[in-house]
Amino acid sequence: MSRRDLTGAVDFSVLDHTTGGDDAVSEEILGLFVQQAEVWSPLLDIREDGWRDAVHTLRGTAAGIGARHLAEVCAVAEAAEKADAPPLLDRVRDALDAALADVAAWRHELMLRSLRA
Repeated sequence: MSRRDLTGAVDFSVLDHTTGGDDAVSEEILGLFVQQAEVWSPLLDIREDGWRDAVHTLRGTAAGIGARHLAEVCAVAEAAEKADAPPLLDRVRDALDAALADVAAWRHELMLRSLRA
């Protein structure tokens, strides 16, 4: 993974604005995003009682790092009736995967920057 692997699923300028360009803080926030994804992604299934809580939480963490598309699909899924949610949760999982791939590439970039410093 490297910067060239970025897909645009995450607009890291949002994170950079939030952190004031502090790479250490960015790394910490991205690590927390990955942890949140690990905790909540198993609940992205309507058979789980917490599926709506999962998309709500992921929506907030996605917005905080600049994963706009993920935040948007989470908002749609959160507002949906349970019967309509399965394909929407598929979109959430797909958007989460894309965001996580960009986060991995960006964290790699942050690691390389720290080595150069």
